[in-house]
Amino acid sequence: MVIPIIIKYISDKSFEKTIPLKVSSNQIKAVQSHYRQLLNVEFSAQESVAYLNTIIAHYIQIPRGEISLMLDNRISESQLLSIHFAVKALLQHKPLQYILGSTEFLDWEFELNEQVLIPRPETEELVQLIANQNYNLSSSSRILDIGTGSGCIAIALQKLTKAEVSAIDISSEALAIAKHNAQKLLSRVNFQQIDILDDSQWDNIPGDFDLIVSNPPYVQESEKKWMHKNVLEYEPALALFVSDKDPLIFYRMIAAFANCKLKKNGQLWFEINEFLSNQLIDLLKDNFSEIEIIKDYKDKNRFCRLRL
Repeated sequence: MVIPIIIKYISDKSFEKTIPLKVSSNQIKAVQSHYRQLLNVEFSAQESVAYLNTIIAHYIQIPRGEISLMLDNRISESQLLSIHFAVKALLQHKPLQYILGSTEFLDWEFELNEQVLIPRPETEELVQLIANQNYNLSSSSRILDIGTGSGCIAIALQKLTKAEVSAIDISSEALAIAKHNAQKLLSRVNFQQIDILDDSQWDNIPGDFDLIVSNPPYVQESEKKWMHKNVLEYEPALALFVSDKDPLIFYRMIAAFANCKLKKNGQLWFEINEFLSNQLIDLLKDNFSEIEIIKDYKDKNRFCRLRL
């Protein structure tokens, strides 16, 4: 049985020439075979299978691990159309997380769009480090997340530690996503729109905090040449890049803020640029009693822990 994709939904005529609009059957195994061949042009065979199974599972709403048990099952025309456009977007280098509108972070599903960064495994590692090393955090503790984006750090720390968590971001669009995620995940986080680089706004953030954490923009403009198209063309530059002339601007300002807002012996945690760890130590060593650079799972200098 041939299932035609309804042509009236297709606005990109050039796309019709490169991506066939028909599959041999609406059985899952036929859909897999058809779109896997197309994805193999841009991705490895392993990547193609992983991407396609994630897409299919998302749109037919089943666990990805169950697809192999349902290969003879048929899907609807609307589901097939959704899969078709998802593959199209993937071939245009749009990140899969933006295509599906969500990603997993420490076993929780966070919704997201192109107004916020896609959380990385390194950021999951940062949250785990903080939670594991701060077993004394409790409901009476106060945590601040600076540059919250999707809210993943703030929400995860609130759920793991039960602390009172606040989070700030300069972007109203990012805060809307973060608030939605907090509501969906039943997490109590106080969100505020604040530009941390504007010290005149610091008084709007009530202290004192036991712990402050930030994954600020840290990729230098000169590093763009090494980055993939899916990052450069889709993820928000405001949350990624800093000028080569002052690449540590966020760390300098957040450290100054922490000196005003952290409790005695309070901690400041950063995710950092691996190439700037020595410069960061030089910048911060005189204002904190402890400073430690921690490597990530790839053995790269990725985190910085400071104590006031």
